[in-house]
Amino acid sequence: MGTNIFNIGQSALNAAQVGISTAGHNIANASTAGYSRQVVVQTTAGAQNYGYGYVGQGTEVSTIKRIYNELLAKQVTNTQSNSSRINTYNAEMSKIDNMLADSSAGLSPVLQDFFSSIHDLTANPSDASTRQAMLSTAQSLANRFHSMGERLGEIRDSVNSQLTSSVNLVNSYASQIAELNDIIEKSVSGNGNPPNDLMDQRDQLIAELSKETKTTVVPQSGGSYNVLIGNGLPLVIGINTLSLTTVKSPTDANRLEVAYKSQTNSTILNGDSLAGGTISGLLQFRANSLDGIQNQLGQIAVALTGTFNTQHAQGLDSNGNPGGAFFTMPVPTVAASTANTGTATLSGTITDATAITSSNYRLQYDGTNYKITRLSDKSVQSFTSLPQTLDGVTLSATAGMAAGDDFLIKPTANAATTFNLAISDINKIAMGGYTLSAAANSGNTGSATISTPVTSSTYAASPLSTPFSLTYASGTNQLTGFPATEAVTVTSGGTTTTYAAGSPVTYTSGATISVAGMSFVMSGTPANTDQFTITPNTTVSPGNNQNGLLLAGLQNLGTVNNSSTSYASAFGQIVSSVGNKTRELQVTGAAEEHALSIVTAAQQSESGVNLDEEATNLLRYQQAYQAAGKMMQIASQLFDVLLSIKQ
Repeated sequence: MGTNIFNIGQSALNAAQVGISTAGHNIANASTAGYSRQVVVQTTAGAQNYGYGYVGQGTEVSTIKRIYNELLAKQVTNTQSNSSRINTYNAEMSKIDNMLADSSAGLSPVLQDFFSSIHDLTANPSDASTRQAMLSTAQSLANRFHSMGERLGEIRDSVNSQLTSSVNLVNSYASQIAELNDIIEKSVSGNGNPPNDLMDQRDQLIAELSKETKTTVVPQSGGSYNVLIGNGLPLVIGINTLSLTTVKSPTDANRLEVAYKSQTNSTILNGDSLAGGTISGLLQFRANSLDGIQNQLGQIAVALTGTFNTQHAQGLDSNGNPGGAFFTMPVPTVAASTANTGTATLSGTITDATAITSSNYRLQYDGTNYKITRLSDKSVQSFTSLPQTLDGVTLSATAGMAAGDDFLIKPTANAATTFNLAISDINKIAMGGYTLSAAANSGNTGSATISTPVTSSTYAASPLSTPFSLTYASGTNQLTGFPATEAVTVTSGGTTTTYAAGSPVTYTSGATISVAGMSFVMSGTPANTDQFTITPNTTVSPGNNQNGLLLAGLQNLGTVNNSSTSYASAFGQIVSSVGNKTRELQVTGAAEEHALSIVTAAQQSESGVNLDEEATNLLRYQQAYQAAGKMMQIASQLFDVLLSIKQ
């Protein structure tokens, strides 16, 4: 009996020792990331039948288990992945928002300064210093476009770097998880007891992996994990791993894409395939925001270049020459896919700056038809030949196009960084207008008058070189003498009538007559054979500011998005959309952070170490240890009594 009591005390002593060690281990790792508290699982030793009943044989430590809730861990992983995606997107959007929100660094101030300098020049068109000031503000405008375009380019490069870093982390975590799978599986199969600390390390790696991409864990019977990322792509299968990599886009060498490496090939993934995590946030930011913002800024640059150049060409410079291009027109970026088998070269030219959109385009050739997709809305147009013009861009191709060839067209992506002045000579600023004079001949007997003609944007293409005279015939109520090769339109009361070139024109008092890029009004009652002469004047007087006024007026005209929006309003729309998106992400991100804190707290309330609780456990196990020691002391004394009786 003494021996039995001694054995019971020894088992109690051993159990208390294990309990003290486990509580101490919990206390030591209270601040260790991913650690789950551990508890001792004790069972009673098998009782022995002595005839009068079963006498207990003490206790056994069956295992040490960690307190781990798989459901809560899954909730933390999913919430962490979504929070990481939104916060990454928000961090990148905030960079653009901070740039655009700076009133001194945005586009609006330099646009205002540029058009203010044009207004100043219209007041004194011949002043050299005012002309130089106008060129200086134009250069400042170009510099601002450059700096904003370059900043967006830096953000794009940063996305590439972050994608590479995140992909490397994913692959590193995958290797470590596979190694732990191997060790854990061998440990479990060896003695049947779970290696708790190793399992915590693996779960912590899963948590870190979920920050980079959406992560799904499938536990296996042997203790290992199968890990899936994104929308079900296998990353870790037992002790085997697959991986992600970064590759250059087939149609943009400066753009890194994330690809999934299987055993046979690599497949480029989009943000939806890798839903969740930093990688998804970066891909979604670039595809849904950065590309569009860069294109919209370029769209303003293209519209400004095209419309300003068109109007500038309608004027005369200080030397009496027609105005040339004031800004250089950006060239669309066209990239052929690396998978193309044909030898054709595709090129794009901007032919209508007001019709330019902020979308990119994709051209695919099937051997017969050219399919052009506007990527912003996925609308498709098909053509049997090139060149073709779509949304202000004319696409042309050389011979050698092969079936399956694919091209990406970016009309405005690099327009901001290539926006430049085309002139540097102040005398080439075309402030003067093609002035025209009109007068009734001195011998007229009727009361009709003619207004001073006003030129339109098309007049400079073929300016009037010699005067022409209109003659009225009372018998037919018609005017003749218009330029022989030009059609004539007459607008009266909102109704427009077009007359073919060389045809007599019916006279209507008060009507606006338009011909050869000019328009004038005739009023009153002319007499038979009365004549009216229109005379060109190509000599620019120092005070002529006719075209300058029209250039200054472009500031508030609809010039962007099919002539529906002004330059400043178009930029304001960019600022507004960026601000709204950033605010949306901030609010959503805060909500996800709160959700993450709730599920993390729930997990920690169950799996985390409570130091007060562990201190209590230490005292409890200490008392158990002391009691077990006392039991063994009593057993020893009883054994001594038995020995003394035998003597």
